[in-house]
Amino acid sequence: MSITSTDARALLTQLLEQAVRQVVPADTTFAITLERPKLAQHGDFACNVALQLAKLLKANPRQIAQEIIAALPASADLEKTELAGAGFINLFLTTSYKQQVIQRVLHAGTRYGHHALSAPQRIQIEFVSANPTGPLHVGHGRGAAYGASLANLLSAAGHQVSREYYVNDAGRQMDILALSTWLRYLGLLGEPVAFPPNAYQGDYVIEMARQLQAKLQDRAHKPWASVFEHITPVETDAEHHLDDLIQRAKQLLGDDYPIVHQHALNIQLADCQQDLAEFGVEFDQWFSERALYTSQQVAAAVALLEQRGHLYRKDGAQWFRSTEFGDEKDRVVQRENGQFTYFASDIAYHLEKFKRGFDLVIDVWGADHHGYIPRVKGALQALGEDTARLEVALVQFAILYRNGVKASMSTRSGEFVTLRELRHEVGNDAARFFYVLRKSDQHLDFDLDLAKSQSNENPVYYIQYAHARICRVLEQWGGETDSLHQSDPIPLHSAHEAVLLKSLLEYPDILAAAARDRAPHSLAFYLKDLASDFHSYYNAERFLIEDTALQSARLALALAVRQILRNGLALLGVSAPEKM
Repeated sequence: MSITSTDARALLTQLLEQAVRQVVPADTTFAITLERPKLAQHGDFACNVALQLAKLLKANPRQIAQEIIAALPASADLEKTELAGAGFINLFLTTSYKQQVIQRVLHAGTRYGHHALSAPQRIQIEFVSANPTGPLHVGHGRGAAYGASLANLLSAAGHQVSREYYVNDAGRQMDILALSTWLRYLGLLGEPVAFPPNAYQGDYVIEMARQLQAKLQDRAHKPWASVFEHITPVETDAEHHLDDLIQRAKQLLGDDYPIVHQHALNIQLADCQQDLAEFGVEFDQWFSERALYTSQQVAAAVALLEQRGHLYRKDGAQWFRSTEFGDEKDRVVQRENGQFTYFASDIAYHLEKFKRGFDLVIDVWGADHHGYIPRVKGALQALGEDTARLEVALVQFAILYRNGVKASMSTRSGEFVTLRELRHEVGNDAARFFYVLRKSDQHLDFDLDLAKSQSNENPVYYIQYAHARICRVLEQWGGETDSLHQSDPIPLHSAHEAVLLKSLLEYPDILAAAARDRAPHSLAFYLKDLASDFHSYYNAERFLIEDTALQSARLALALAVRQILRNGLALLGVSAPEKM
């Protein structure tokens, strides 16, 4: 009986597995790995199983490969096989099989290339998680684009994915923001402002102070002299000066301090949520760091570390022996004043994630957090958790260029270029696509002029233009696209058509590899290549012709290309316009 399958990789794997079993002893273990050759003359797939078996069987790999080829079961979808090189098996699918991909794409629609796993993993991906102490900047934007695209790819790969933002709404940075807002508020009420240089300086703080004034009027007004009385001078120690001011604010404001604190948090968190939503980045959960403290999970995690013998006291503080787990030095989890560190809350947060039952937890961090990985994993290991369940993807910063010159990262507020400013300048589509054009752990040079250009050099425009071109052809044709689903693909025999059919067949593999390798950039490059292949086809052939059978086949092929362009762009958070 001839073996067939709508999944080319599954078909060839099944054929090879059966053939290998005829060649090797029954107890032999082996794995069929299929690669796509770079050159078309080397086949649609290549397999190196003979090379893998050569050492085990103590035989010539070319001889093993010949025996495997001879033992291959019959299949109407396999045109031929070839022995190549030291023992590679090159496999060629029939033209008919490759033509059938058009119907498979059109039938599956938005689901083409997606996988249905019998046992999908429950994966949580936490990304962005910027402190809600100011607007998101261009660095956060890259983490947002990467995390959202990766989450989409993991879902397409068949996994159950939860997207999470960890809100750092507890600790010193939020206190500094609350203090900064209150000091600006006092300035608006006429108090002489000697604003600390290490407080939050942005114009957005002044705007929050205005809103605080509108809400509280002069209820939180305190004389400037009472605020600065008997505190560490800024010239002596700027950080102690700031901490003293925070304590003084809490003393003077009493029950009003939480109101000021919550006011600043609410405004910045709402701004962050709006910015990301406009960027097409959504989260299933916004997890509050403060909830870890109110539920005593931070204290419980530290107590468990102590119980397991991984803490010691020094200078009044509690230290975690992280050097025993590969870290460069031990880390404080509780300061001498009794306050827990950020590290302590991060331990509790990851422990809480694991308790939720995720099979895999992926954190997307800035590359400057590289050194943080061993201490977090070390703490989880000390708590008896399986650290293989935690994966950290690092994202490098994006450097902006304008007219070939590195763009200033400063704005009128003296801070940084915000994500919102970048989006307004180049548009969401260009921002989302350019952010994932490189591996996440590589530096990204973001060419602002290229991102805004309407030229073939702009990959976003180039891909979207291919989509719009297909829409225009179909509009000129004027028929019902559903009728193309049953088009006979037999007339498709040109070199350009063969290239496009091959690209359509590759799409499911591209998605699977992009998810497995955590590499959205590979999908971006595939879409660029597919667009290039279509533009070449468009320039070489006519679609609206008298030969109705060939016309129908070409339009169906174009419709399938449009479907995949649309699907791939959606996974990257980019639109697919019908007119440009």
